[in-house]
Amino acid sequence: MAQGAKTSSRASLRSAARLAAVQALYQMDMTGIDLTDVLAEFEAHRLGQELEGDQYHSAEAKFFRDLVEGVVREQRNLDPLIDQQLAEGWRLGRVDSILRAILRSAAFELTDRDDVPARVVISEYVDIAHAFFNEDEPKVVNGVLDQLAHKTRPKELTRQ
Repeated sequence: MAQGAKTSSRASLRSAARLAAVQALYQMDMTGIDLTDVLAEFEAHRLGQELEGDQYHSAEAKFFRDLVEGVVREQRNLDPLIDQQLAEGWRLGRVDSILRAILRSAAFELTDRDDVPARVVISEYVDIAHAFFNEDEPKVVNGVLDQLAHKTRPKELTRQ
């Protein structure tokens, strides 16, 4: 039982890290804040902290940092991969900024974090999309990530 509690706790810390990474990437996109400053702000004032009356969940800081740094480092490779999965005529630059942050973070996990199962990545980021959107965006996230996962991890997704 203690092992299950530990696993679930780690899962929730990682879920919170993913959400924080999406928020940090969105903030960088919207304000132009640089990587060092956004990491410092989130680690000092948001992860597990209260800010302006909002309580932020504790998050696995190392995982958060890996996601944000990885997306920034690999963005030139990630964006074309995402573009290929979008509907014809759509490009990542045309989608909502928060949706763009979700897709980039998820794409980074799918391409660079093979320690996380693809199905977990897809599920987690669809949940994040539901936190921000009430319309078709979570379906878009699911479709794009499913296609990307089949291209980047075909063996993992064909196993029964």
